[in-house]
Amino acid sequence: MITTSSETTPYRTSFSNGVHQAIADVTAKDGGQSSGFGPHDLLEAALATCVNITVRMYADSHSIPLRGVTTKVGITQPQPGEVLFYYEVAFDGDLTPEQKEKLIHAAHACPVHKTLSQNIRFESAF
Repeated sequence: MITTSSETTPYRTSFSNGVHQAIADVTAKDGGQSSGFGPHDLLEAALATCVNITVRMYADSHSIPLRGVTTKVGITQPQPGEVLFYYEVAFDGDLTPEQKEKLIHAAHACPVHKTLSQNIRFESAF
């Protein structure tokens, strides 16, 4: 679970999972200082890092000669009530077409991708 705390700088927010800590903020045009990741950046980062890690783990466990992975993720709203996550994945390594196909399949199987593909509900306590 992530816990956030307001800081004295307007909108700057620290967050932690109890082990690691980072900063979120909003842009100057929104009243912040741009001193950390924006909330949507963090959502994009969750998917991008999960895809990257999942592909690398798959390659390691299947002896695929993958040297590295670059993942880019963005979020857009093509129409009201619809959200689209789009991503690009680039593999570095001497890979066969079959190995690339397996890595693409692994990318689509990352846990965050699976979570975001579900019907999502929210519960809150105030």
